[in-house]
Amino acid sequence: MGSKNKLKRFRENESFENVIQPNRNKLVSNELSLKGKWKTNFFKNENPLVLELGCGKGEYAIYLAQSNPNINYIGVDIKGARFWRGAKTALDTGLKNVAFLRTQIELIPFCFAEDEVHEIWITFPDPQIKYKRSKHRLTNPNFLKNYKRVLRQEGIIHLKTDSEFLFGYTLGMATNHVEILYAHHDIYTNSDAPKEATEIKTSYEQKFLDQGKAITYIQFKL
Repeated sequence: MGSKNKLKRFRENESFENVIQPNRNKLVSNELSLKGKWKTNFFKNENPLVLELGCGKGEYAIYLAQSNPNINYIGVDIKGARFWRGAKTALDTGLKNVAFLRTQIELIPFCFAEDEVHEIWITFPDPQIKYKRSKHRLTNPNFLKNYKRVLRQEGIIHLKTDSEFLFGYTLGMATNHVEILYAHHDIYTNSDAPKEATEIKTSYEQKFLDQGKAITYIQFKL
């Protein structure tokens, strides 16, 4: 994507009513007025709140919002030029139960209150295979602690990835940190796979499938 196109999308994001881009300094000072009030003040309802972390183009968030009109969805990513596509699609189609938040995922506890989030989706994140990058894996213990701070007690986390490494790493967290509800190394060969994991295919996922890669999926609670 060219720099001019990125700048155009950044400008459009600023005008989109479904995009929230808080200032980092204000965020870490707990000055986000929507914290704890996303349902009442932004979505204007009391429906459950679900996050897609590292949402990219927002394809999963958009599909889930279309399929479940009585649930609120927020796609979270620091790369606004990517989720511009999802935000624009939502506006163009009149989809009111999805929004996009531009921030770093490690700042989630500053964006949402305790027990405010019902579920979290993590779809095709960078597996950060090298050891020195392990602190950036979205299922490492530090990130899990942050998720636990905002999830309700029975809140579910979904991880969908083409990375066998990240799949195995996350299963390895189970002993000390999570309760596995479902796990499979190739969900499209498993008839018992949850439909929300198989009915949606992002553009990246389709590329992986075309390359013959297996898609893994884990559903767990903290």
